[in-house]
Formats: sequence, C-alpha cells, structure tokens
Amino acid sequence: MADQETKSANIVPSSMTQVFVTMKYTLLDYIRARRFAILLIIVLIISVLLTFLVAHFRPKGLLDNTLDFYSSWWGSFSSFLVVLSGVFMGGDAIAGEFQNKTGYFTIPNPVRRSSMYVGKFLAAFGAATVILLAYLAIAVLNGLYYFGANLPYQLGESFLFAWFYLLAVLGFTFMLSSLFKTSSYSILVSAVLLIIGFGIIQGVIEALANIEPWFILSYGSGIISNVLTVPYPSTITRFGVTVFAPTVTEGLVIIGIYFVVTAALGLLLFERKEFN
Repeated sequence: MADQETKSANIVPSSMTQVFVTMKYTLLDYIRARRFAILLIIVLIISVLLTFLVAHFRPKGLLDNTLDFYSSWWGSFSSFLVVLSGVFMGGDAIAGEFQNKTGYFTIPNPVRRSSMYVGKFLAAFGAATVILLAYLAIAVLNGLYYFGANLPYQLGESFLFAWFYLLAVLGFTFMLSSLFKTSSYSILVSAVLLIIGFGIIQGVIEALANIEPWFILSYGSGIISNVLTVPYPSTITRFGVTVFAPTVTEGLVIIGIYFVVTAALGLLLFERKEFN
C-alpha cells in the first residue's frame, strides 16, 4: 500500500493536466486582480457614455440602420479594447515570474515551461474575452432597443476577427514579457508599440513611401471595422494619394502570422531564460 502511494506521488502530471491547472489558477488570479476590474470599468464608462450620447442626440447617420450603428459602436472601439486587454493581461504574464521570483520556486517542480506558458496564455485569452463579450453585450442591448432583433451577420464576423486579433496581440505581449525581466518595462513597451507605435509607423509608410503596410499588425486588424462597411472598402487612389485597405484574407493572414511567430518566439525566450 505504501509502495503504491509512493508511486502515485512520483507520477508527473501530463502536459495537458499542467496546462489546465496553470490556466485555472491564473484565470482566477486575473479575475480577482485589480486590472480586470479596471478594464471592466473602462468598458462600462465607454458604454455608458455612448448610450447617453446616442439616446440624447440621436445622431442620424448612426441610427439610420443596424450596420451603421454597430460600425460606429463596435467597430470604432473594439480594436482598442483588444489592444488594451492584451497589454493588461499579457504585458507582465511572464516578466512577473522573474520579477516576483515566483518562477524560481515553480520551475524546480516537475512543471514544464511550455505548459506554464500555454496555461498562462489561455488564461489571459479567457479573461480578455470576458472583457470583449461585456462590451459586445452592451452594444447588442442598445441595438435591440433601437432596431429590435435585427443583428447583422457582419457583427458576428467582426467579433470573430477581433477574437482572432486578440490572439496575435497576446502573442506579441507574451513575447515582450518573455524578453524582459521587469513587468513595468514589458507593459510599457507593449503599450507604446501596440497603442501608438504601430499606428504611427503605418501612417508614415502609407503617406511617405506609398507602400501597403502589409507587415504591420494594426493594418491587418482593419478588417474588424471594414467588414461592417457595405460595400467593403478597397484600396483606392485619389489625387495621387493611395488609401490602402486589407482584404479579409490579407487581414487574417497578417494576424495569423503575427500570432504564430510571436507566440513561438515568446515560448522560445521563456524556455531559454534562466531564473536567478
């Protein structure tokens, strides 16, 4: 009997079990954390302001049809919320293990780094998804009030694209979090690049070089709002100035490549970094 208990105690949990346990407890930590409450408050503030402004001023262009309504409400802010959620949830996900020395006590145990990385990634993805769903739910409730049960299918597509974009944003933030050993650095660099940097680079490339910025993540995310526009925007040139618009396929490919490459690089950096 004692031998059986000893053998059971020495059995190392499978990789999937380790991923699930890491995800479960990390997700609980995220939901209990102040950052999650702050994100929900931001969502509520934006939603309450939009609700009040639409109800009070009843802007004609926004209330003409359901597509214009959701394009203005969801399409205008969803990408920003994805980026904000990614920075809040993934900015220090790995760097915190080094800064707080928690990884120093975890790694000597039979826990694979890959399982820890994937579990934390899934937990961040789950917590950020709750934020997106909360914003979408309030938008839909307002839409039901003004238009009844008339949900355009483009809204579902836009949400799926935003969800996919969230994977790429988290892949990028996890990569930077694996690169730095200080949470503040990883969060700051993630925020600057995703909120400001990519947009500036994209604008400069389009305006000065007149080149399609297909290698910029923010350019690929344009499909989130573009799909809510009928007809779908296309690349056009007016007065010598070209305005680029990614097709749905191009956008998905850009987002997918960013997700795969950055998530893999982040895992590689985490596997090779030593805890001191």
